[in-house]
Amino acid sequence: MTATPTDVTSDALLARVLSSLDDDKAEDVVAIDLRGRSTVADHMVICSGRSSRQVAAIAEKLVERLKHEFGRTSRIEGKEQGDWVLIDAGDVIVHVFRPEVREFYQLEKMWMQPGAGIAAARKA
Repeated sequence: MTATPTDVTSDALLARVLSSLDDDKAEDVVAIDLRGRSTVADHMVICSGRSSRQVAAIAEKLVERLKHEFGRTSRIEGKEQGDWVLIDAGDVIVHVFRPEVREFYQLEKMWMQPGAGIAAARKA
């Protein structure tokens, strides 16, 4: 463990989340800045896995990495089904979907700034 949970900024946490998702081959990763728009979190990340198994694995590895590196115990829901997993890491909320489920709920459209396209929120 390299940091205590209070030492981690929301931007550092977001960077590690994005890195973990990239390591595990998450697809169509979108990061949405919620600062000033929500008191729940500073950032929301939405991504897809190709199958229920990959969705669950992406979520599990992310939770493990955040606990190991930052001492963060994240709450996780939906891992057993693997269609839509929600990870609450405090300042960053992560949604991992199967593509069909993501298309159905379209969370990006609900949280995007008016006038901003999906591409504006994508992280490379």
